[in-house]
Amino acid sequence: MEPTVQKQALRIQLVTSINSPEFTYLNHALTHSSLIGLDAEWKPNRNSSTFPTVSLLQIACRLAESDDLPVFLLDLQAIQLPSVYELLREMFVSPDVIKLGFRFKQDLVYLSSTFREQGCDAGFDRVEPYIDINAIYQYLQPKHLGRRIPKQTKSLASICKEVLEISLSKELQCSDWSLRPLSEEQKAYAAEDAHCLLEIFKVFHAKVVKKGNSLQHLNKRGSSYFDPGLKQMFEIPNGHNMVTRTKFVEASNMIRTTMRELHSNIQMTEEVDPVKACDISKQVDNSLLWIARKYGEKILLKDSDKKPKSSKKKAKNTSTASEGKQKTVEILQDWQGPPPWDPSIGGDGCPKFLCDVMVEGLAKHLRCVGIDAAIPNSRKPDTRELIDQALKEKRVLLTRDAKLLRHEYLIKNQIYRLNSLLKNDQLLEVIDTFKLKISEDQLMSRCTKCNGRFIQKPLSTEEAVEAAKGFQIIPNCLFNKNLEFWQCMDCNQLYWEGTQYHNAVQKFIDVCKLNEQL
Repeated sequence: MEPTVQKQALRIQLVTSINSPEFTYLNHALTHSSLIGLDAEWKPNRNSSTFPTVSLLQIACRLAESDDLPVFLLDLQAIQLPSVYELLREMFVSPDVIKLGFRFKQDLVYLSSTFREQGCDAGFDRVEPYIDINAIYQYLQPKHLGRRIPKQTKSLASICKEVLEISLSKELQCSDWSLRPLSEEQKAYAAEDAHCLLEIFKVFHAKVVKKGNSLQHLNKRGSSYFDPGLKQMFEIPNGHNMVTRTKFVEASNMIRTTMRELHSNIQMTEEVDPVKACDISKQVDNSLLWIARKYGEKILLKDSDKKPKSSKKKAKNTSTASEGKQKTVEILQDWQGPPPWDPSIGGDGCPKFLCDVMVEGLAKHLRCVGIDAAIPNSRKPDTRELIDQALKEKRVLLTRDAKLLRHEYLIKNQIYRLNSLLKNDQLLEVIDTFKLKISEDQLMSRCTKCNGRFIQKPLSTEEAVEAAKGFQIIPNCLFNKNLEFWQCMDCNQLYWEGTQYHNAVQKFIDVCKLNEQL
């Protein structure tokens, strides 16, 4: 099925100085946008007595006068924070801009702390109007009459996959955002995290309008329908604040809409044009104004939010035994060996790994270099299942979960905790730790889909077409190329040596530095 959203190249603007054209563009975008997506990145802080320092603030804008969707990466390590403090504070509280985020309160806490440390004593204490993407996701769920569906807590990547049918990689989420310069991959990851908020809102907005819940649709109802008028605005919480913020000309138009029967008694020379009558650079369209009122909320930080939650009680109850366990875990992070395939202990000499759910992406990389790498049998395995599978199949369990190391006594020399975050780095770490021999002949010798082996004799084009019937489509452009096809003996997936194959081979030659071994 084709994705509902076409993935486009983002206009990424890295802002490192207030004297740069990127900052000028940011200023323009913030005063000409009615909708922005917010996100932040920081390096995890193991010190519970202080908040992490935010390194990057992402601002995705939807410009009112064009179809441009720029994403600004505000480098908080390069720019002087006091010079952008007022700009950001006004953006956070502007009634004319709807702010989108995904659990943005924690980001705001860390962001406020970062600015206070740089001399902006007040920091940031609120964001409004604000709409959380998780709330939008709940709205988009199908409703069942007479049944109360419990709210679901999902990750942003899961929501993107379900709503937009696109995959949002979270591989770089835990990378070191304090290092400079940022890699191109980090920039793309950070920009996509903020941009996807606008795309999800776009789906939500379309559904609201389609159901007739927008203000523009309501204005077409009869005179007895008072929802969009002043009456409802005074009845809803904080409605008076909205009226106070609304320009006189907007109020005039709402009175005209609400009290149609009095139009003949109201003397007006012409329909009021808010943009022309008021010296403002943007206008929130009626549907967004209505959505902000109905679905919007505000993030308000309390004094208690501005102080890190200490774990003194927990620290007092920590026993000497638990400290000993921590030391044991630290020691066991280094590979002890020998692995279960070692011939000295009766192994067959063929390395075999089991990648848990935290490093499943590494399994495909290992298969690409010819290493037997399995994934858990179930989607959400518990610790016992992982250990049983590793023992049964005589594999080393690869993980990033330090808690699994506590069970090392059950599965001696068969658990290894990876230190690296990125898949390429993890691959090199495994090769180095377990002294694996990788050659160019091994590349792409296993099925990346199921970890199976290929048939010994290649298939001709005619044989491949016959084998693929009802299972896999062979592109017509391959018929005249006299290619050889290889089939997995386990899942029957067909492979051929096309452009994708050669690109993959070259990639792993470079990653594993096989040319340097010659």
